[in-house]
Parts: sequence; structure tokens; C-alpha cells
Amino acid sequence: MFEQRLRKKSVDDSAFAWTPWPVFALAAAALLLSALFAAGLYGRSSAVKALLDQGRADANLKVALLRAVLERPRALPLLLAEDQQVAEALAFRNTEAIAALDRKLEGLVAGTNASVLYVTGRDGIAVASSNWREPLSFVGNDYSFREYFQRAMENGTAEHFALGSVSKRPGLYISRRAENQASALGVVVVKMEFDQLEGDWHDADRPVYVTDADGVVLITSIPSWRFMTVAPLPADRLGAIRQSLQFGNAPLAPLPIVRQEALSEGASIVSAVLPGTGAGEYLRILTPVPSTSWRLEYLVPTEPSVAAAVREARLLALAVLVPILALIAFLLRRRQVIADRIAAEKALREELERRVAERTVDLSRARDLLQEEIADHRSTESKLQVVQQELVQANRLAILGQVAAGVAHEINQPVATIRAYADNARVFLQRNRKEPAEENLGEIAALTERIGMITEELKAFARKGRTPPEAVDLRSAIEGAVVLLRSRFAGRLDILQIDMPPPGLAVTGNRVRFEQVLINLFQNALEALEGKAEASVNVSVETLADEVVIRVSDNGPGIDPSIRSSLFSPFNTSKEKGLGLGLVISKDIVADYGGRIEVDSGETGTTFIVYLRKAVS
Repeated sequence: MFEQRLRKKSVDDSAFAWTPWPVFALAAAALLLSALFAAGLYGRSSAVKALLDQGRADANLKVALLRAVLERPRALPLLLAEDQQVAEALAFRNTEAIAALDRKLEGLVAGTNASVLYVTGRDGIAVASSNWREPLSFVGNDYSFREYFQRAMENGTAEHFALGSVSKRPGLYISRRAENQASALGVVVVKMEFDQLEGDWHDADRPVYVTDADGVVLITSIPSWRFMTVAPLPADRLGAIRQSLQFGNAPLAPLPIVRQEALSEGASIVSAVLPGTGAGEYLRILTPVPSTSWRLEYLVPTEPSVAAAVREARLLALAVLVPILALIAFLLRRRQVIADRIAAEKALREELERRVAERTVDLSRARDLLQEEIADHRSTESKLQVVQQELVQANRLAILGQVAAGVAHEINQPVATIRAYADNARVFLQRNRKEPAEENLGEIAALTERIGMITEELKAFARKGRTPPEAVDLRSAIEGAVVLLRSRFAGRLDILQIDMPPPGLAVTGNRVRFEQVLINLFQNALEALEGKAEASVNVSVETLADEVVIRVSDNGPGIDPSIRSSLFSPFNTSKEKGLGLGLVISKDIVADYGGRIEVDSGETGTTFIVYLRKAVS
């Protein structure tokens, strides 16, 4: 038996000694994989950042070159619009003047980068052109439908990129209105083509293209991308462009570019399909072209640079981690030397495990007791909610009892008056005087309606239970509270000054419960002013965006500081016969419907502020 135990102990000790090696292998593999992954992310990030910096510099150079190309021909329409020879040719239209103007335009184009230079009359028909000798001369063509002609006639100048209606070649049209002191004579137009610029940009690996405000490609180093769009155009805008023939019959299809990741403003990672090279990942850099509504977009391939950066970062990570892991393996190997200590540590561990097991049993018992306590708390909470509802009803009935005696007087007075009117009506009928008898009967009906209103208010106020929220007319609730208080505070309600809300102002809640809140607040204010000269209670209503605010202010002595901090706590009162529940219940009622109550008290008086949710109409 002893040998069996010794053999079992030796096996257990050996297993314990060798257990860290599989763990170490898994941890080392996980660490290496995590490090390689993190190094790949870092290498990619640093490569993209370097490409972004270099790409932005290249894009800025290309924008500068584009601006230089644009600025040279822009001066031609400005100068020719003021030229006397142009004015005379447009004004008089004689053959000699027009021929001289043709030769002049032909000579100007030869010395600039412009494609063609021509002059139209105010009707849009070309009068003279630099290509007057060519078979496809612009002379005699009607350009009144062109946007650059219309905008130049309206605004004096215009720039418009479009496909030539005669040459079928794309270009930028720069126009300027020619005029004399009397009126507009016509328009001077220079067309600029960008073949040389596109040839300078030609690089299959790094596409460059310029888009207009609609995202249509105008100038590009990839000819097949011309007149494609950065994103699908709205149907109405697409129809307008096609109708204007700005880009001929081009389909205006979206570019084969899909955005994958946004880097910063004007830069993102995209997937693009280039002609002849297939799909690839590119860094897209967007740069606005000053003095135009254009935007230059530059695609820089990321895969070669990113692959090299990732490879370099991972090799560096391996160079750091492999020696560290080798050192850890050496330390683990030394751990076997102290294997003889493991037996004693194992016995200690078993004792600790036994104690933990005992403690676990104790904790399980404590958990069972705690669950029982939780069940008891939940039962108590349910009972507390029932008690709270009973307290609300008790407070309502207490208020009802306070006003009941006065209401009896309020009813007795109209009853006595009804008796007098009835006796008078009998006398009038005996005397055959119908008209005064009918007047007395009408007064009897009015007094009966008044008694009915008082009793209905009492019955509604005594009704028990919580109802779902509804739209409550605030003016009616205030008037109902005043009716129930009128008898108890007879002769003193003149100090209650109410700025009634406009008819139709509704809040979310229940009328009877809101009347209970208002009666509590009005009653507290009136009782606080008992025996005070020049007493006043002011009630105002303010409408906010989504709330209605009711302020009940009195000029009494204020709330005792000793109870102010616990004003809304149960059974906290300064009245000899008070229960200290009125304000607590009022706060709960308002909170039930999403509102709140605040108080501001001092030596000059007290103001209760009630915030109620405005009912949605």
C-alpha cells in the first residue's frame, strides 16, 4: 500500500513538474502570433502614413501644374472682350472685319496652349474662329444652348467643361461677354484641352483624375475613366446632365472604386480595378483645385510598400521576442531542480483546498440565506406599494373630510334659495304670471346644476385607484381644486390670486390626482398665512417647450430650516395634527407622470414649483 502511494505521488509530482511546458508552448505561440499581428498592424500603419505624406506632396505638385496650365489661357477672353477689332466685327458684321478677326484668332491660338478661340454673336452663332480654315470650323454653328454661353451673357464670364459638339473632344470652355456702352455684343470663348497634361500624368500604377462638383471625371490619366462618376448620380441630376449634352452620350457610370477605410480628411483606403492590372488596394488622396469647383483625386498603390513594411516589422518583433522566450524556457528548465519541494507544497495545497471546500459550503449556505432575504425584501416591497396606495387614498380622504363641512354649507345655501324661488314660482303661477315664474324656474335649474358640480367634484376626488396617464386640461384641474377648497376657506380665498392658464393647455396625468396635489399646495399656503395681515398666495403657470411649470408662492414666514432638508420625507410636519404625508404623496403623484416638485423658501415666503409634462396634441 505504501509503495502504491509512493508510486502515485511520484507520478503526480512528475505531472506537476512537466505541466508548465505545454502551457508555456501555448503561451509562447499565442504571444508570437499576437506580436506578429501587432507588428503587421504597425507596419501597415507606418507604411500608409509614409505613403500619405508622399502622396499629398505629389498631389499638391499636380494641382500646382494644373493651375499653371489653367491660368495661361484665362487671360485671352478677358483681353479680347475689350478688343476694338472684336467689337467692330460683332457690331457691323462686314466680311472684311470678320476675316481680319479670323486671322487674328488663328495667330493668338498658335502662341498659346489653347485648342480653339472663337467669337459668337449675342444669338450664340459663331462669327469668327481660329479654326476657320479647317473642315470642322466653328464658324456658323449655334452655341446658344451651351451653358458657358448662357452664363457669360448673364454674368459676364463663365467656365464650363464639356464635350465639343463639333470636334467631339472634351475641354474646358472659358467665356467672356463682349459689350459696348449700349448693350452686349456677343461672347469670346477659348477652349482648352488637356491632352499634354494627361500625357504628363500618365502612370498606370498611380492614376490621377480631376472631378467636377457632381463627381464626374473630367481630366484623367486613364482615358477609359473619362466621364465616369465617383458615386452614382441622383436620377434628376443625371437626366439634367444628359439633356444638356455636356458629356455627349457618355453613360456616366460609377468608377470601379470601392471605399474600404477612412484615414483622415481627404484620404481613404479603397479597392480599385485598373485597366489591365486587375483589382488592388490604393490610397486615395483628395485635393481641391483652387479657383475652380474641381477636385483632384490621386491613387497610390499600397500593397508593395505595406508588404515590405509589414515584413520588416515582423522580423524586428521576432528578433526581440525569440531571445526573451529562450530565456523564459531556460528559467522553466531550472524549475525541475526544485521538484522535491513540490511534495510539501502539494500537501499544503491540499489542506488549502480542503479549507476552501469548507468555506465554499459556508458561502453556499450564506447564499441561500441571502436569497431568502431577497425574497422577503421583494414581498415587503410589494406590501409597501400597497400601503403607499392606501396612504394616497387616506390623504385624499383626509382632505375630503376637511372640506366636507364647508361643502355642506355650500349646498345648504343654494337649497334654501331653491325653496324661495319655488315658493315665488307657485305664487306667480297662481296669479297667472308665467314669465316671472319661468325666470324663477330657470334660477332653480342653475342652482341645481351648481349643487351637482360640487357633489361630482367630491365623488371624483374620493374615487380610489391609479389610472393610466391621459391629457388633463390644467385650467379645469385648478378650478376643481378651488371648488373643493372654497367652503373650508370661505372668506379667505380672496387672497388666492390665480393667473389661469389659457383654455386647452393640457398636461399628461390624471385630473383627480393632480387636483389632490394642487389642494395640498393651496391648503399649505393658506394655512401658512393664517392670521397674517396683507396675506397673499399667487399661482402662476408658465409654458416651456415640453413642460408646464406651476408656481404656488406665499408671503408667509417660510419653512422651518429644521424640516426643510427632509421636507419630502414621510411623517415630517410642523402641524400639530398633520401626518406629514401631503407633500410626500404629492411628489410621488407628480413623479408617476414624469414630473418633479421643487421648493424655494426664505424669510419672505415660500414657493413650490411643479414641473409637469406637456400633453402631446
